[in-house]
Amino acid sequence: PFVQIDNSLNRDYQGTGLGLTLVKRIVDRHGGKVEVSSEVGVGSCFTVDLPCTNTILFYPKLESQSEANIEYSQLQKQTPPLILLAEDNEANITTVSSYLKAKGYRIILAKNGDEAIAQAESQNPDLILMDISMPNKNGLEAMEEIRQTPHLVNVPIIALTALAMTGDRERCLAAGANDYLSKPVKLKQLTSMIQKLLATKDKENS
Repeated sequence: PFVQIDNSLNRDYQGTGLGLTLVKRIVDRHGGKVEVSSEVGVGSCFTVDLPCTNTILFYPKLESQSEANIEYSQLQKQTPPLILLAEDNEANITTVSSYLKAKGYRIILAKNGDEAIAQAESQNPDLILMDISMPNKNGLEAMEEIRQTPHLVNVPIIALTALAMTGDRERCLAAGANDYLSKPVKLKQLTSMIQKLLATKDKENS
């Protein structure tokens, strides 16, 4: 990585030398391979070969499922859970929303605290992901105001912060969050937390 044939500071070609290295590592982890055919003066052709496996989705009867094996009872419902993502960083919005959409959730966005409050009140989401550092009104203030709205009192809120300072978790919980994650967020951990909070909410409402 970080090495090219022409690696001088004033080299003619752009790039860091990471592209092919990253591609090869990703493909290797998926059990595939990368091949290249090249001709001087003509160009190079790279081929990525990935194995295809047939996946069978099996959902056992509800009465035979233990709580540990239920990803969330909303999967049995026709309408997927609606998640409000309050975040002003475009890269984080793209990453988190794309991942959660792929997991079957519906996503609505808010880019500051005021928008988060308005969206929460009008859309009544099943869960809120609240970034703490946002323009206009920060996440702590937004959560405190959301908790004052009667129909949003019990909506699960996960606080997200890049600051990771001592006492952050306590401040977030005091403002109304159910749980807390520091950035960069691990997407599998986030999904697990979402499923747990939604399952708990669904159980309380049943």
